[in-house]
Amino acid sequence: MGSETTLTLPIIDFTNLKLDDNTSDWEAVKSQVYKALVEYGCFEANFDKIPLNLRKGIFASLEELFDLPLQTKLLNVSNKPFHGYVGQYPMVPLYESMGFDDADVYEKVESTTNILWPHGNPSFSKTIQSFSEQLSELDQIIRKMVLESLGAEKYLEEHMNSSNYLLRVMKYKGPQTSETKVGLNSHTDKNIVTILYQNQVHGLEVLNKDGKWISYKPSSPDSFVAMIGDSLHAWSNGRLYSPFHRVMMAGNEARYSAGLFSIPKGGYIIKAPEELVDEEHPLLYKPYDHVEFLKYYYTKEGQTELFALRTFCGLSSD
Repeated sequence: MGSETTLTLPIIDFTNLKLDDNTSDWEAVKSQVYKALVEYGCFEANFDKIPLNLRKGIFASLEELFDLPLQTKLLNVSNKPFHGYVGQYPMVPLYESMGFDDADVYEKVESTTNILWPHGNPSFSKTIQSFSEQLSELDQIIRKMVLESLGAEKYLEEHMNSSNYLLRVMKYKGPQTSETKVGLNSHTDKNIVTILYQNQVHGLEVLNKDGKWISYKPSSPDSFVAMIGDSLHAWSNGRLYSPFHRVMMAGNEARYSAGLFSIPKGGYIIKAPEELVDEEHPLLYKPYDHVEFLKYYYTKEGQTELFALRTFCGLSSD
């Protein structure tokens, strides 16, 4: 018997690509992006726009942040579910995370930073804001390519203006054993697009459509994972796949990661454009408010639902 083929995510090169490109390179990458998001819901993106010192700086900042006393970290609160400090969960004892809303806006980051460091920490604020702002270009490129691929580019301005950025930073403690432990349970993201960057400690696994787990190992230091969330899955009327993923940990080292989430603003109603609804693609979800869905998802009932969005506002199975 031959050895089983190692499953990997598609790798897409965004080097030298700009948001205002109208070239054959843009068209070629756009085709790869759409195919990957239909088949996998995610891909590895080689994106060289973020300088090495900033990529190193983000992990130094995360270590500084998570080394703060628990009482201090708990000061990061939010009225939006899963936006503030998250930790101390018996079900996922290795995991803690913290959110920075409007992460590409320095004044907003500084405001959150000053809660954690009352005397200020300008270096930390600038690292978080610069990393988020520069990575947001990749998010915008991906979303523009998706809308063009769907023939829905007339909605681009509305689509971009109806969202903001959350940088969610995460730490997973090493379980101090070679036995694999759950760092974060299997779930789909609920937002538009997630872009993840991790340190040298692996652990991310993505479930493909065949029900097999793909263990992600970055191919280069410039590698990010771009992933579709439930709201873009719903907006595309099911054409794009929102993948289940999890984090599995082993060994002694801590895993640090930073995820830039493009998120629908509260009050904005997510609904599939009429151009994406036809006989072959009947409407899958009622129009819904993302924040209201999050409130449902984090209820006891919502947490037991494998396909929470379908339960919340689904019209037919997809």
